[in-house]
Amino acid sequence: MLNIFLIEDNEGDVLLISDALEELNIPLQISYAKDGHEAVEFLESCLCVNDNNIPDLVLLDINLPKKNGQEVLQFIKSSNGLKQIPVIMLTTSSSETDILESYKNHANSYISKPMGPESYQDILQKIESFWFSLVKLPSRV
Repeated sequence: MLNIFLIEDNEGDVLLISDALEELNIPLQISYAKDGHEAVEFLESCLCVNDNNIPDLVLLDINLPKKNGQEVLQFIKSSNGLKQIPVIMLTTSSSETDILESYKNHANSYISKPMGPESYQDILQKIESFWFSLVKLPSRV
């Protein structure tokens, strides 16, 4: 079972992304955080208990309350127990500054959010195909 951590404050986007993930027909566990502070707390708790809730993939928005996506990304990529997790920035921002900063902070990819549910399905199918079928991810120890 794949564990995906979605960090997104827009309830509409959470619904669209969740629906598109469920349509992939692969065994998934989806965890959610609605702001950056909640995301960091969740990840810290995963590390403390050393459990199977550590995500296999993070979908991270940039514009989050409390801690923004760049701060969450920096936290993930500076943690020995988390830095191997692929982080996909999934955001409405197409700002060159945001893209550059994301890659400087070691994001694994940067994707602009699509318009409409069919487009979300297409993007998430491509993410699934690449990250879970083509790419070899490290197994959990």
